[in-house]
Amino acid sequence: MPSEVLKRALSIQQPLSELILTGVKTEGYRSQRTHLRERVYLYAGKKFKREVPGYGARDAEQLPRGVIVGSIAIVGCHEDEVEDGFVWELADPIRYSKLLVPQGVPQAGFWFPTFEPPG
Repeated sequence: MPSEVLKRALSIQQPLSELILTGVKTEGYRSQRTHLRERVYLYAGKKFKREVPGYGARDAEQLPRGVIVGSIAIVGCHEDEVEDGFVWELADPIRYSKLLVPQGVPQAGFWFPTFEPPG
């Protein structure tokens, strides 16, 4: 079981998940608004974004994917009129020393992970 027990997970591609964990990226851009203000698991999706400044495709391929890498607090959300979407404000990243492998099929955006009981 994880040391933090949270309700939801947020899926974000690598290397964007890594940039969030290091505090470089403090905003996430989404097509939908969120009213949630809580800490959620940060799931590094299986796919990776190839063109991210500071990360070549080879570097991004080396980052963990398909696992929960930490947690993040969603502290706000505002409309982005330039990009015609919403900016989710992210804060207080926590990197897990042990990656978590959730059961089930992760979804884009929010989803509810389950974990195999320790045995």
